[in-house]
Amino acid sequence: MTEYGDGTRSVHAGLPPAVPGEPFLPGPVFAAPYHLDPEAGPAATPNGYGRPDNRTRRLLESAIGELEGGPALAFASGQAAVTAALLSILRPGDTVVLPADGYYPVRGFATSTLAELGVSVVFAPTAGPHPDYAGVRLVLLETPANPGLDVCDLAALADRAHAAGALLAVDNTAATPLGQRPLDLGADLSLASGTKALTGHSDLLLGYVATRTPSLLESLTVWRTTTGSIPSAFDAWLAHRSLFTLDLRLARQTANAAAVVEALAGRADVTGLRWPGRPGDPAFEVASRQMRRIPGIVGFDLGSADRVARFLAASDLVAAATSFGGVHTSADRREQWGDDTAPGFVRLSCGIEDAADLVADIVAALDKS
Repeated sequence: MTEYGDGTRSVHAGLPPAVPGEPFLPGPVFAAPYHLDPEAGPAATPNGYGRPDNRTRRLLESAIGELEGGPALAFASGQAAVTAALLSILRPGDTVVLPADGYYPVRGFATSTLAELGVSVVFAPTAGPHPDYAGVRLVLLETPANPGLDVCDLAALADRAHAAGALLAVDNTAATPLGQRPLDLGADLSLASGTKALTGHSDLLLGYVATRTPSLLESLTVWRTTTGSIPSAFDAWLAHRSLFTLDLRLARQTANAAAVVEALAGRADVTGLRWPGRPGDPAFEVASRQMRRIPGIVGFDLGSADRVARFLAASDLVAAATSFGGVHTSADRREQWGDDTAPGFVRLSCGIEDAADLVADIVAALDKS
């Protein structure tokens, strides 16, 4: 079988066989009920009712599965995907280990809903130290972590988790499957918010979970069917269309991040600069060994919330917005959302603008602020 490069894989992932007169990617199928066979009923076709299945969603899941290296299920959002993984696996009396510096709504969900259900929740920093996994049912890692950008050794922690009898899930949102493939590194599940860099146009909400374990896939499928946490057909179609440019978008975002980091590194008024692709960054060694590309996300501190506001007001190209991975450069002051960060900490998501324009704009905005 031919081993294609990332660009080729992204463009062709999940497309149906070529049929003369048909488009490369068929348009979205909008249906709640479908026609059923009068005798065989739902056994005759997977298309019986739109909540359990939809042809447009199947094409997207096929595409994501090809990129992640295992069958995938699409969900209505990244939060829907991660909560589906947690609630379909964990039971009262189980213990779960979560990243102490990961996406804060997941931590909030754990300390409220999971704890109330009788699940013991343990938090550990992404960069370590990591606890003993004895007696743990599930370990969830997020690498690079959001928003601090620490990185952990997935293969080593997968070995530790499996030796203790635990499952390992990895939040692959920041890296995307072109940046790393957690299933290849030993993870049992790879999950992500497709809202961000995977689709990259800031116009839809999406999540997914991929796994090579049939029993986990079955449990997740039952969970999704029962709860109805599915993406719309149009969002699934938009997401699949957006995958075609994934390789190109990520390459430009990474290059822009490298240029921005070089410009910020020498400034005395910018502290706490983080990017796993920068030599000397605490995550550089592991990221260089584990990841195929570094995401276009940069972290730094401007000292105060007021200065962040002045910086954003002075910039012409950096939008004040949450989320990351879009084609437009944006910056998010994470403390305003309740994240455990300093008031002046900024998560900058580099878009696909020309690097020279973006750097000049950021430098000018910093000088004015």
